Amino acid sequence: MIAPHSRADSHTFSLVTRDKPGVLVRIALVFSRRGFNIESLAVSPGRVDGFARMTIVSRGAGETVEQINKQLAKLIDVVFVTDHAGEQPIEAEIAVIKVRSSGEAEKVALLAPMERYRARVVEESEGRVVIIADGTSAELDALIASLPAETIEELIRTGKIVMDRGASHFAHLLGRAD
Repeated sequence: MIAPHSRADSHTFSLVTRDKPGVLVRIALVFSRRGFNIESLAVSPGRVDGFARMTIVSRGAGETVEQINKQLAKLIDVVFVTDHAGEQPIEAEIAVIKVRSSGEAEKVALLAPMERYRARVVEESEGRVVIIADGTSAELDALIASLPAETIEELIRTGKIVMDRGASHFAHLLGRAD
């Protein structure tokens, strides 16, 4: 039997890569070969044309993380990689949640905690309410836990994105030093 994962074995990796076809596949293979499951992945264009930013959240044995970092750094199209273990970067995630409500009283009760979680209603129709919220992964976990499970019809989350606090650790690699 496989032991359940804990928050302690969760790792958040930030990468800067060349923005080319096939890069994501090679990165995913590094995780797969080491038995790490990618829980969330966010990719976007970087500040400099031709480069992309990736945030990958994965779980696996801690002793393997250093090896993953080394193998990612060896990939030709990876410019920078770091594991944020032990750091407290700025973190954000977005959730879109569709909940069912059978009447006005139930809808009011469902929406009561929304302000506390920076959530807002983006659509109401046919006994359903669509909510969008942003915050840390923990804040979104708490929001979702505050909703009765049987009312959640649909849920999608972007996955975590992170940015280091203070000066950039890699800007100089792209010819952009502060």
